Amino acid sequence: MASVNGGGGIHLPGTPASSLSASGTTNGFSRWEQDATTPTVDNPLPHVLPEGENATPLEVIGSTASDKLVIIMVGLPATGKTHVAKRICRFLSFFHDIPAQIFNVGDYRRQLCGAQMPADFYHPDNVEGVAARKIACDAALDDLIEYIQQDGVRVAALDATNSTFERRQHVLNKLTEKGVRVKKMFLESICDQDELLEQNIRSVKVSTPDYRDMDPEQAVRDFHERRANYMRVYEPVTERDGPHVKIMNSKQFIVNGIRGYLPLKVVHFVMNLHTLPRTFFLTRHGQSEYNLLGKIGGDSGLTAAGVEYARRLAQFAKEHIAHIGEEDVDQVVSKERPCRLWTSTLRRTRETAQFIEHNKFEHTWDNGETGEWVQFRRMPRRNLDELYAGICDGMTYKEIEKVFPDEFARRQSDKLAYRYPRGESYMDVTLRLEPLAQEMERTREPVLVVGHQGILRILYAYFMGLDRKEAPYVSIPLNHVIQLTPHAYGCHETRYCLMKKEEMLNDGQDEPVTSMPEKRRESVVEGVNNTQYSPCDPIMNAPSC
Repeated sequence: MASVNGGGGIHLPGTPASSLSASGTTNGFSRWEQDATTPTVDNPLPHVLPEGENATPLEVIGSTASDKLVIIMVGLPATGKTHVAKRICRFLSFFHDIPAQIFNVGDYRRQLCGAQMPADFYHPDNVEGVAARKIACDAALDDLIEYIQQDGVRVAALDATNSTFERRQHVLNKLTEKGVRVKKMFLESICDQDELLEQNIRSVKVSTPDYRDMDPEQAVRDFHERRANYMRVYEPVTERDGPHVKIMNSKQFIVNGIRGYLPLKVVHFVMNLHTLPRTFFLTRHGQSEYNLLGKIGGDSGLTAAGVEYARRLAQFAKEHIAHIGEEDVDQVVSKERPCRLWTSTLRRTRETAQFIEHNKFEHTWDNGETGEWVQFRRMPRRNLDELYAGICDGMTYKEIEKVFPDEFARRQSDKLAYRYPRGESYMDVTLRLEPLAQEMERTREPVLVVGHQGILRILYAYFMGLDRKEAPYVSIPLNHVIQLTPHAYGCHETRYCLMKKEEMLNDGQDEPVTSMPEKRRESVVEGVNNTQYSPCDPIMNAPSC
């Protein structure tokens, strides 16, 4: 039985009485400073997390998904199937740690038959072509089945036209024959708008291995012939196919018979997707007063150098982001396009955006609605706030190492999962950035994000296809704008340096070298300035948290 000691505390069996005191201390530490899992007078039976006191939110380690799902893509060529499948798998794996993989039948067909097959290879009366494509489909299915049956695997996507009811039934029957008892759903992508279809063909398809080194116009003609051959036998998905989602021109959605956590997660994400070209511009705030002092976190304003960067960013936004060149007869004219501006709620990002102009004009959206558009309308967002350093907020790294040597060492050993005491980890920030990433997938206008290093690292890693473990080591230098242009097969990157290191004072803030060095990556660097800076540069790569 429990007993009450002289100091008013409760003594439970199995708890050494000598370790508890009336003052609420254990072995000389106050109750707030000690390990939270250590029994105290006030909390003799603490709640101990199985994952440890530095536990990662379950939503970002895949623990909320227990079922498995096979997604069977359906659609004519150039309708965005591959783009949709890749975005689904990327979103689930990055933000929820749900293992997901795409099995593209076209890749298997190229390995089997070669890349550049003529359009008549896809004619339904071409017996050899039909047989070869069926072999490629079965090979992809066999690998998909082997993959989805592994422990821990959750999602697999079969990326192919699957253009007839017979072919779709063949896929389902083979899964059943192999004993694959998982949830299945068809995801049909439909594009019947000529302008959008032509854009998809010219921007994506003619650059695939099937048309490498071919004249672009010849490639477009051949692709149209190929697509026409598929159309001869194409059968849209109907209720007889079973659970399915139809996406029509990224505007209309039909959801039929979808059940379960993972399938509904996919449905919600897909309804935020579109295949239109889009561009994001990521930049850190200008140099802050805390940067100059070497402090992390806080809510300080900008230095003189930071204010100067803000002025240059406003000019860049006006001339490069908001205006695009369009051909008009024999000349190129500049046309203003609608753009969005997101900042965090912290002072240094809002001050960085202070000089950006907010003119108004009439704009017609792709759904036909017309209204007044406020250019770069400010939208402060809490989920863009910097990673919170808890009790270390406002300290320098040297101070953290001296005052909290154990915490400093833990951060060095696992920067991704490490959580500052009473603060956040990169995993925590990943969780709060999930809805923002979905909105970026949905948004059709260019977006300028004025944020913080920790936040931009995660967004950058997500769109560039990096592993989450690499995110905390991505270089996001001050005074740079990073332009990202996602496409079906990856993401194009361009970096602009608006203010050189020589124009700034040394801020003295040098993030300690971690156990995992930054991974060197090949990237396209163009624009205002091609200057490269070391990831450890104390000025240009001044860290926040």
